[in-house]
Amino acid sequence: MAFITRTAAQLRSEISRRGPADNSVALVPTMGALHEGHAALVSQAREENDLVVVSIFVNPLQFENLGDCEDYRNYPRQLDQDVALLSELGADIVFAPDTEAMYPDGQPMVWVRTGRLGDRLEGASRPGHFDGVATVVAKLFHLCRPDRAYFGQKDAQQVAVINRMVADLDFDVEVVPVPIIRAADGLAESSRNQRLSSTDRQHALALSQALFTLRDRAVAGQPLRSGEISAQLRTTAGVTLDHLEIVDPATLEPLADETALGRPALALVAAQVGPVRLIDNLRLEPPAAS
Repeated sequence: MAFITRTAAQLRSEISRRGPADNSVALVPTMGALHEGHAALVSQAREENDLVVVSIFVNPLQFENLGDCEDYRNYPRQLDQDVALLSELGADIVFAPDTEAMYPDGQPMVWVRTGRLGDRLEGASRPGHFDGVATVVAKLFHLCRPDRAYFGQKDAQQVAVINRMVADLDFDVEVVPVPIIRAADGLAESSRNQRLSSTDRQHALALSQALFTLRDRAVAGQPLRSGEISAQLRTTAGVTLDHLEIVDPATLEPLADETALGRPALALVAAQVGPVRLIDNLRLEPPAAS
């Protein structure tokens, strides 16, 4: 059974108690409502490390109005179910603090600012989101002192932001991105999928299908013409498109796509489907690399 800690002091004490200082420590940061994508993160962490810590914390800083919004209030919370799954997967420690334990003085005065990397794409639609993500992840890195930290590639912009934070602020941790887990119908696994009706789910498949179309065009050496696919998504029933962009995988700067792809790229899409905002992405390879 995974050991549950609720405070920073308990977490540090339990990590220290668990073994020699040269044990490798893995951190898997989550907001709970775990699914197969999270299971893949924990399983890989278990294979590659001596001690696996999984955090479960719905971080208000990364939500609209610092959590004073329906998305935060409605975010699925199922700690007992999550701990049971993590125990099956071999996690050693679950860090499940409440907001007061993470931010004992209220909203922090000092934040990690993510600049242009965090202001584009998701950051443009959710101002301050990545500042909240980077701030809480920095706290978790300090608390756990992990050798490796595991993040799902579904949140591609988050992975890019965390990689840059680690490089710019000299965190001594290896960031390990883990590939997207998709359901049989192609939908990327997400905790928010729980809130989709069967009809919403059918509508949501348009997002992954758009990405697969771009992948096929890239492999075939054809112009991607993402604007054409965006126009189709804007007329898709049940889907309110936010963005569909082709970007550099490291910098997230936009790439021209009216000619054949000349180097690896990343296609990202975000849209409102029913009651939830969904994101997805897919790496695109030019013909020579495929």
